[in-house]
Amino acid sequence: MTLTQSTTRTIKAPGATLTYDVRPGSSHDEPPLFLIGSPMGASGFTSLASHFPERDIVTYDPRGAERSTKDDPATESNPNQHADDLHRIISEVGGPVDLFASSGGAVNALALVAQHPEDVRILIAHEPPLAAVLPDSENAKAAVRAIQRSYQAGDFGAGMAHFMAITGHRGQFPDDIASQPAPDPATFGMPAEDDGGRTDVMLAQNIIGTTHYEPDFDALGNASTHIVIAAGEESQGEMANRGAYAVAERLGTEPVVFPSHHGGFLGGEYGWGGQPEAFAAKLREVLAHS
Repeated sequence: MTLTQSTTRTIKAPGATLTYDVRPGSSHDEPPLFLIGSPMGASGFTSLASHFPERDIVTYDPRGAERSTKDDPATESNPNQHADDLHRIISEVGGPVDLFASSGGAVNALALVAQHPEDVRILIAHEPPLAAVLPDSENAKAAVRAIQRSYQAGDFGAGMAHFMAITGHRGQFPDDIASQPAPDPATFGMPAEDDGGRTDVMLAQNIIGTTHYEPDFDALGNASTHIVIAAGEESQGEMANRGAYAVAERLGTEPVVFPSHHGGFLGGEYGWGGQPEAFAAKLREVLAHS
């Protein structure tokens, strides 16, 4: 059973129209399993979802991404807006859900649980790129702002090249990280042309709000939701991986190590491959023991 058998629905939210998918599973013994990223949309979870044929699966495109449109694409989005979007969808499909959330989706999921813990039974937050909670937070946030400056100055290729350099950096960021020369887009196989657009969902709409967000750790600590923080085995030292360890420390837990890297659940979606079978097996194990 694959996501091609899903039912697609839309729902209005302030400033956006959200598109989400519901795929019925073969059993209804467990709550729906909601798989989210940000800005990655539903199409990034085809491989992972295929390993859970018994579960009702919910996926969606975050506001501004793929099929979910914003009234004004030039505006920035923030985790609290995304959390409200998730709450609306969960209210429609019926909660609570079990929620696997990766990258920016993990940040948005932490905002959701802080505000609506009744929506989520189990949260697995995989590698939230929270620059704001790192020991070197000021340098990390400056590095992210430098990515956005590269995008504003040189368009998608320049921004993505800088994004890949910063997110692939291992260890703490040096004091001069924001003043270091931006990489040549060709180094990362990125185009150098500028099409004049400056509304990219990641580089313009989400990157600052996501990475600069500071979770409400008091609310998370008191939430009824069972929260599991996940970190990739192969991404040790990268900003999102370090974010997982920093969040877990604030919550008084240890991250659960998942196979592969930041996109370990991908099976070729977006041209990126991980270890989806092993990743799904670990996710199943965590869900069963949480």
